[in-house]
Amino acid sequence: MKKILLLCAVGIALTTASAQDAAVNKLIALGKTDNQVMNHLDVLTNRFGGRPIGSDAYDNAVDWVASKFGEWGLEVELNEGGTMPVGFNRGPWFGRMLGGDQAMALHFVTPSYSSGTKGLQRGHVLLEPKTREEFDRMKGALKGAWVLVTGKSIGWAIAHDAAADSLRASLIARNEEIRQQNRAIAENNRLKNRKDTLLTPLDEPALFYREMREAGILGLIQSAPVPLVALYDRSVVKDSTMTFDRLPETPDIKLDEHQYEIIKQMALERRVFELEFDIRNHFKQGPVKYYSVAGKIRGSDYPDEYVILSGHLDSHDAATGGVDCGAGVTSVIEAARLVALSGARPKRSMLFIAFAGEEYGLLGAQAWVASHPEQWDKISNLFNRDGGPLPPVSISVPKAMYADFVQICAPISSIHPELPFVVKETGPRAKPVRLGGTDASAFAIKGIPAISLDEEDVKGYNFNYREIWHTERDLYTKSIPEYQQHAATVMALIGLGVANLDHLLSREGLYE
Repeated sequence: MKKILLLCAVGIALTTASAQDAAVNKLIALGKTDNQVMNHLDVLTNRFGGRPIGSDAYDNAVDWVASKFGEWGLEVELNEGGTMPVGFNRGPWFGRMLGGDQAMALHFVTPSYSSGTKGLQRGHVLLEPKTREEFDRMKGALKGAWVLVTGKSIGWAIAHDAAADSLRASLIARNEEIRQQNRAIAENNRLKNRKDTLLTPLDEPALFYREMREAGILGLIQSAPVPLVALYDRSVVKDSTMTFDRLPETPDIKLDEHQYEIIKQMALERRVFELEFDIRNHFKQGPVKYYSVAGKIRGSDYPDEYVILSGHLDSHDAATGGVDCGAGVTSVIEAARLVALSGARPKRSMLFIAFAGEEYGLLGAQAWVASHPEQWDKISNLFNRDGGPLPPVSISVPKAMYADFVQICAPISSIHPELPFVVKETGPRAKPVRLGGTDASAFAIKGIPAISLDEEDVKGYNFNYREIWHTERDLYTKSIPEYQQHAATVMALIGLGVANLDHLLSREGLYE
């Protein structure tokens, strides 16, 4: 009787192993011949567009991802990431210069959650005042003017809250003191034939922001390096008391630095010309909740243990989020489809998560971790993709995980031999004590394994992430289809392999 039971157990084990091998083979075949990752990216970027949290585009993306997970048979969970005080939708924008030597189409962006124009608005150009004397001299001319402000934009809107007004008031007062001191220094130099250096006034972009706004300016224009970066208006987003009736009304334009210099010189020469802008930045009544989307394939043997594959669903919206993080989240979405359609029955549960609000401070990931403390010790690893559309080429793991990953990653070589993959052994890494620049750090800070895949531009397509990151160039066309397809297949394969281990990955030697 015992021999019969033993033979039955061996037969079941062989059948299970055979079924797993068949699922892996089907997954690889689907990944090579029916990979949908670029179709997913097309929907996110070209149908929905840029996806800041609080926008209709983001909400549409949440609904779409949830519907696809459900269509493929996954259990779907929406995890509340937080609430925006107001919502924001970006419409078309354009601008041009009229007069001067010739008309010029203007190359510019505005931060999300910042004001648009009141339809098409045309006005003259002035350089911002830097002293009370300058402001008094030109305050009548400020009405209906576009004002060039100092500083070099890195994407943020110019602050306009009470704290910013207070800072500017103190700088204006200090500059008045410096002006009086410089007058005394200059007089002393004249009388005593000295050459003492004058004090440098303190500078702040839009130093007379409140006064210029009250004088009736059309908007602020700041120089910005190319490619243009557009982030968001922190004075709106971070103020939990912000209401629809308190929104900013002054457009904040980040203009191509080369055009800025041309216009600045024309303004210095007091030449006659005008700028014309039509910026359709629209708000909606808040509060507006935003959600992360999770799809679960429940484990057959260890349903309360997990492997997580993740990317962030939100993006900045001067472009369409094709790379950051369209490339990451669509790889995760396609990995979910590949595993689901392969017929695999993973031993432990697999979670595929599209996180909300990464660009606003890892908000969705932090909320998910905070709301699932019972799972922290049961997560084998979080594989987070947020580094662009390059293919995974290796993974570096501690000694206690090495043998597992050698076994798990063996089938990768059969996908695309020209895209090799290597498992490397590494020593303990420092456990982070504060949040970093991607969602994985919200897990790692709690001691949860968040080992990522190493990526490389193997075929030399001259990809430059820094050129695209947070800029107007973050588009569908910047992703590399063959790399994306490979990444989705590799993520699905490794995630399934970890889910099918007879044990959780050891955390021995993971963190110092």
